[in-house]
Amino acid sequence: MGRMTKASKLNVVALDPKTRQRRQAARVLETFANPRPQRAYEIRFDCDEFTCICPMTGQPDFATVRITYVPDKKCVELKSLKSYLWSFRDEGAFHEAVTNRILDDLVAAVAPRQARVEGDFRIRGSIHTVVVADYGAPFGGKGKAK
Repeated sequence: MGRMTKASKLNVVALDPKTRQRRQAARVLETFANPRPQRAYEIRFDCDEFTCICPMTGQPDFATVRITYVPDKKCVELKSLKSYLWSFRDEGAFHEAVTNRILDDLVAAVAPRQARVEGDFRIRGSIHTVVVADYGAPFGGKGKAK
């Protein structure tokens, strides 16, 4: 296998869980060399314990985050992905913003051939929200991704 590298150190503003004041936090997605860069294949991750904070109410939002990507030269390392996703736990974020942020950070870290992030948020106020963001050619061949 390839050597592990730090692909991306991302500075974000988070909420301090005790004071609810804004503080700086760092997020790092570790990567490693794709063992089969000549082959197009999908990698899928499901995180059913994703949590962030509703910026309007301060209440926790719970979601399943599904990540699918076709790697090019690099793959994301699982433990760093787990820590990265957990780092949103105390951050205020709208569903649409956090789903797109995860996609942007994944693309910055591994430069995949294509990627999709789906945020499937638990029902709040009788509304179930699912946000899907694509990079590259959309999965399933529907429409055009930007």
